[in-house]
Amino acid sequence: MNGEMDTSTKDQVWTQDDLLNLLEAMKVNLPQKDLAKYKTSESHLDWEKVAFNSFTGEMCKQKWNEVSKVIRKFRTLTELIFDAQDFIKNPYKGKKLKKHPDFPKKPLTPYFRFFIEKRAKYAKLHPEMSNLDLTKILSMKYRGLPEKKKKKYLEDFQKDKETFGHSMSKFREDHPDLVESMAKKGSNVPEKPRTPQQLWYSHEKKAFLKTHADATTKDIKDSLGKQWTQLSDKKRLKWIAKSLEMHKAYEEVMKGFIETHPELNMSNEDIVKSTLTKAERHLKDKSDGRPDKPPPNGYSMFCAELMSSMKDVPSTERMVMCSQQWKLLKQNEKDGYQKRCEQRKKEYEVEMNRFLCSISEEEQQRVLGEQKMIGFKKGSGGSKKKSRAKEKYKRLETVLKAESVKKGQEERSRLPDTPKTAQDIWQQSVIGDYLARFKNDRPKAQKAMEATWNTMEKKEKIMWIKKAAEDQKRYERELSEMRSPATIIASGKKMKFDGEPKKPPSNGYQKFSQEMLSNGELNHLPMKERMGEIGGRWQRQPQKEKDRYKKIAEEKQKLYKVELERWLASLSSQERNVYKEYNSQVSHPCYSIMP
Repeated sequence: MNGEMDTSTKDQVWTQDDLLNLLEAMKVNLPQKDLAKYKTSESHLDWEKVAFNSFTGEMCKQKWNEVSKVIRKFRTLTELIFDAQDFIKNPYKGKKLKKHPDFPKKPLTPYFRFFIEKRAKYAKLHPEMSNLDLTKILSMKYRGLPEKKKKKYLEDFQKDKETFGHSMSKFREDHPDLVESMAKKGSNVPEKPRTPQQLWYSHEKKAFLKTHADATTKDIKDSLGKQWTQLSDKKRLKWIAKSLEMHKAYEEVMKGFIETHPELNMSNEDIVKSTLTKAERHLKDKSDGRPDKPPPNGYSMFCAELMSSMKDVPSTERMVMCSQQWKLLKQNEKDGYQKRCEQRKKEYEVEMNRFLCSISEEEQQRVLGEQKMIGFKKGSGGSKKKSRAKEKYKRLETVLKAESVKKGQEERSRLPDTPKTAQDIWQQSVIGDYLARFKNDRPKAQKAMEATWNTMEKKEKIMWIKKAAEDQKRYERELSEMRSPATIIASGKKMKFDGEPKKPPSNGYQKFSQEMLSNGELNHLPMKERMGEIGGRWQRQPQKEKDRYKKIAEEKQKLYKVELERWLASLSSQERNVYKEYNSQVSHPCYSIMP
């Protein structure tokens, strides 16, 4: 029975209308929301309901299997049916156009005519040669042909080319429905701009052929293939600039071409967006002054700094080591990294605003498309945005300068880092290697380093001893600078010491003044008038109130003395000497005592 069905299916002729009716019947029998895979929908399809006219369900199924072989095989069956309808209406659409039986064959080039004519002869002369070697020999022979002999092949090519042109004209007349798909290719669309690497390659190729006239394409690729990646940034930027110039000219030509050829249904989306790779774009932006993005948090900054000294550690172990090292840090050290990160973010924002102000609006839109920036938003009003950005940039720069001055003052007020010994400096330089060797076991690594240091000869230690001596000189120099605080005295600002207790008011009037200044009642007055008002109010205070403020000030003085003694006892002898020397040279500002 199956044999009879197969023969009847083969004998049955399917016209284009029959095929379209088959697809329409399949579409009707599919669910309205066809979201399943096409194979699933195909297996659930009732082919007996699809059957029409003299075609049975089995015949329809077999014909569908034939049609589905030439269309895409993904997404839903409903979409496949749409593709099948397009294919049946125009089976030679797109790249399949050349398979059309009436499509004329392109003429062979002069070289291929020579190649076909001579190949059999040279294959007999050199049976041991491969096809590639034969091609190389024939290519060299053709290049060495005199112009008279080449002329014969050129004339034959020109004749066939004219015939091909006439045949193509006839094909367009006979098949107007296919002309539309050919129009886009045969309408002199402007050539796409070349990438920096392509420009460099064509330039180097000409230079290479001058010295190696017999070189094949493979020889050129082998010679020039890796040179582009080894080029310096300066040389690469030269080709990047040329490529961008070509792309700009291409965009202008393409816009005019699209306007003059509306029949091609082309839009601005058909224009090549960029000729640069991500790495090339980053290099160009960096050369134009675009700042590098800062790490998002203190931990990322710590990892970046630590990884720079982990070149010998395997990449798989680096993050593990960074995480372990981060856990060993104290909270104040972690806070320090976070503060530095926040400071870097502010600096980055100022630098990015400065960079955006220095480039064109088109480039601004491109940069803003890559990342969101505070102070710049996409949309119209470019000049207003630019002026607002400049104002914000100035404000940010002022704040940043003030913070850097404050930071500098704080750094100057800190005691210098204690000098390191030769052993400490050596251990710091090799800690990464030892941690990797002992799988991040810090105690074992520490013991191994101490043992190695003790067994080292004096010659090996000399370099580290010299570095320790330099560090000692650095410490003494910084300490001497702190002991002569001329810059701080000149600025009129008090030097701060970590943990130093705050000095209390020396009398009742100072305590009263502090209260009046802190409660904000007189903030509307200028400072001179404010102090005058405080003096007047103090004079009007009853004696009991004055005595009360005096008593509070005396109690605070006693408490301050106890805290100061406790703080001085916690300092090292060097720190205590610095503090005493500073207090002997600097007279602290004090409030004037009211009579």
